[in-house]
Amino acid sequence: MVIEHAAPAPFVADSQPDVRISAISAASVALLKGLGVWEAVQGMRSHPYRRLETWEWENAHVVFDAAELKLPLLGYMVENNVLQQALWQALEAHPGVTLRVPASLAALQRRHDGYALELADGECITPKLVIGADGANSQVRQMAGIGIHAWQYAQSCMLITVKCENAPGDSTWQQFTPTGPRAFLPLFDDWASLVWYDAPARIRQLQGLSMTQLQVEINQHFPARLGAVMPVAAGAFPLTRRHALQYAQPGLALVGDAAHTIHPLAGQASTWGIGMLMR
Repeated sequence: MVIEHAAPAPFVADSQPDVRISAISAASVALLKGLGVWEAVQGMRSHPYRRLETWEWENAHVVFDAAELKLPLLGYMVENNVLQQALWQALEAHPGVTLRVPASLAALQRRHDGYALELADGECITPKLVIGADGANSQVRQMAGIGIHAWQYAQSCMLITVKCENAPGDSTWQQFTPTGPRAFLPLFDDWASLVWYDAPARIRQLQGLSMTQLQVEINQHFPARLGAVMPVAAGAFPLTRRHALQYAQPGLALVGDAAHTIHPLAGQASTWGIGMLMR
């Protein structure tokens, strides 16, 4: 049984990209195919990347090229709302899964043989195993009385959806600067996503700019290889590391961000999370 506040919003084919993007590795794609999820992703939107480049100094670039590695590609860029919708469709189609939506957890009571869940509508459920997969601010974790170690990174992150003058291609790159990384994630058609890490005060200042003003900042602070881009949407969030003091208790387990959060590093957090499942 899955308890969820609301189903993800339906995918709209002609919509602009979601601000949040995940870089899904080839290994993660293989897992999603096995779960019957990847076909739905491809039925919506995804964009392959075949080259990954990172550098701090101009004379010291590290490059991963699919052709040199004799691979068809390195992975795909997938909008988070597309991935969520595909996973939801797989849950809806699974004969062994019951979806309770809209529903919310009101109480979690420990018993001698596990946990009892009380929903907001008063229903009581006594599962054999409770899995807290409810994100960084996990209600399950809090109700189970599991503490965390947490601290703020000295950075915040801004995600910027842009339209490119030229096709974005199939190369993704990340430049490390003294104030934080700058990354480019190619998307479908002429769309791309920029990732800008910087001091929290600087990101707050960028949030207050118009798209025209933000375009000037992008031109000044991203490498020239970016070319001409026009920002159309942006979002920002602080970077916090959280680590649950326990991942499991008898009858209960935490997974994903409910167990721990990490620095997303240009869309890689989803791949790392899927990697946890594979292990």
